[in-house]
Amino acid sequence: MENKEAKKYLVFSAHPDDLDFGCAATVAKLTSEGNEVIYCVLTNGEKGTHKVDQSKKQMVEMREKEQRAAGAAVGVEEVIFLGEIDGNLEHTPEVCKKVIRVIREVKPHIIISQDPGNQTFDNFYRFHRDHRVTAEIVFDAIYPAAGSKAFFPELVEEENILPHQIEEAWFYGTERANISIDVSQTIAKKIDALRCHISQFEDFDLLEKHVYEHAGDHEEKEKMTHAERFRRISF
Repeated sequence: MENKEAKKYLVFSAHPDDLDFGCAATVAKLTSEGNEVIYCVLTNGEKGTHKVDQSKKQMVEMREKEQRAAGAAVGVEEVIFLGEIDGNLEHTPEVCKKVIRVIREVKPHIIISQDPGNQTFDNFYRFHRDHRVTAEIVFDAIYPAAGSKAFFPELVEEENILPHQIEEAWFYGTERANISIDVSQTIAKKIDALRCHISQFEDFDLLEKHVYEHAGDHEEKEKMTHAERFRRISF
């Protein structure tokens, strides 16, 4: 579908599959409307071996292949892997520089990422340390660093990677959503994406049931059958 006001979206996640849980149905809707979506995964997923017996190298290769397939299922053609060690992600200047480089090179209108405002620690999966660290790294990279040549000026001086200011950020997996995206027509694509992560799940039927139930549990039921919710911050 042609969209005269098409935008570019950059989606961040800590691990392969995080963003598919968080926003794949929304991504499928965005790409179907003519928008461009690019994925960026911070860690290599090497510790996701609880379901399969693989070496770390094999696991990294498998999870990258799965994430590319999951992206393709929802219309994403490019997936960037930063390769940080799964389970050991740190909020360091070096990692921040990697994220800022991606933002400046991709030049998205909108960034979608995990929510740095989640701090209740009432869910083991949601509050995985890599998720929390990723959320803070991306938030700090968005502002003020990515849009200011005062941060990592060598990117400008040595590589001509110019500052970039986004229009807004959408945070998924949030407890304080202020927008809901109607994904009634694309939630099946989210299931397709999740089914690509064969190394991580055994019972896809149960997973599908959970996804549909979660997407149907929202306040706007009279307007939309299924929704994904975000906390949006605009500049």
